[in-house]
Amino acid sequence: MPKAIKPTKPAAMKPEKLEFFRYMLTQKINELLGEAGKTVSEMTSGVKENYPDPNDRASLESDRNFELRIRDRERKLILKMREAIKRMDEGVFGICEVCGGPISEKRLMARPVTTLCINCKMKQEKLEKLKGE
Repeated sequence: MPKAIKPTKPAAMKPEKLEFFRYMLTQKINELLGEAGKTVSEMTSGVKENYPDPNDRASLESDRNFELRIRDRERKLILKMREAIKRMDEGVFGICEVCGGPISEKRLMARPVTTLCINCKMKQEKLEKLKGE
């Protein structure tokens, strides 16, 4: 009777690659935080815009709402990036949380916050499509 083959743990990512991804994520976090700071500064600068025309006021409000939605998306992305850095610290960055296999560097370059290899992500998307999500 053949022996069951134990899945091997994926090889750890080389330290220089990990540092590259850590640097890239940290730079992006700082950039997004800077943009958020500018938005807060602009919205709280004390300059009261007075637009007697209702269309101008509506346009300003629409622009502000759009800006706030963008900042909220960026806030969520920052959380994901911090989680990715935490995974680096725990030694599991670049390892698929479903199958335990390695996530390709190409995929990590495109989406460094990912936690799934491409095969598991495609399976997840097919299931979501079947469920109608």
